[in-house]
Amino acid sequence: MIRTVSKKIYIILIFIFLYAPIATLMILSFNASRTRAKWGGVTLRWYSSLFDNREIIQALWNTLFIAFVSSFIAVVIGTVACIAINHMGKRKRAVIMGITNIPMLNADIVTGISLMLLFISLGIKFGMGTILLAHITFNIPYVILCVMPRMKQLNPSTYEAALDLGASPIYAFFKVVFPDILPGVLSGFLMAFTMSLDDFIITHFTKGAGVDTLSTKIYTEVKKGIKPEMYALSTIIFVTVLLLLLLINKAPKEKNLAQ
Repeated sequence: MIRTVSKKIYIILIFIFLYAPIATLMILSFNASRTRAKWGGVTLRWYSSLFDNREIIQALWNTLFIAFVSSFIAVVIGTVACIAINHMGKRKRAVIMGITNIPMLNADIVTGISLMLLFISLGIKFGMGTILLAHITFNIPYVILCVMPRMKQLNPSTYEAALDLGASPIYAFFKVVFPDILPGVLSGFLMAFTMSLDDFIITHFTKGAGVDTLSTKIYTEVKKGIKPEMYALSTIIFVTVLLLLLLINKAPKEKNLAQ
């Protein structure tokens, strides 16, 4: 009895520590006062002024654009890399996979400084392009990590049979191989998109003047004081992600009931 109660209390405390800051942020987004120490009543002013703030909207657009484009390119490169790795010998495959895992185990600050020095040595001007290249670089290992297990489960005989029946290599890949690895590809895309969306350190070291994402924008505002519009934007993002999770988890249940 005591053990059961203690487990429930422990779980409740974990959820409080996880979601209390988010709840506080959501409440502050409706606070009419600009200061966090004073409650000025309920208002929707910060939500309306959010869409009038060009700097925040531009930072949001930059964040989504970089996350989507870098994830898409990383998925293409990572999938092609998985095909090549899968056709290697056992020793070569182990070496390549070991090298692939290094960036994921490496500290972000090391990766960020390394990419910054690389761009400086190559004479590349810092801006949106350097951020995009940096995000593609650190996203590729995550894509390989997601796609490679699906690639190992493939039956090579089906692809060879498609070639024997007259299909071209590209046609056989998209009709035979790609449908089997599609769950891994989608997982890799979502993983890369999430990592790119949340990244700050690498973006901070590779961005140019006048280019900001949400993470770097919030960092620069901490010294001056975070605007209440950021609370409103964070609330919108949290609610959007929560709704997407509910829809994703509900869809399989409805499908199973239909069957």
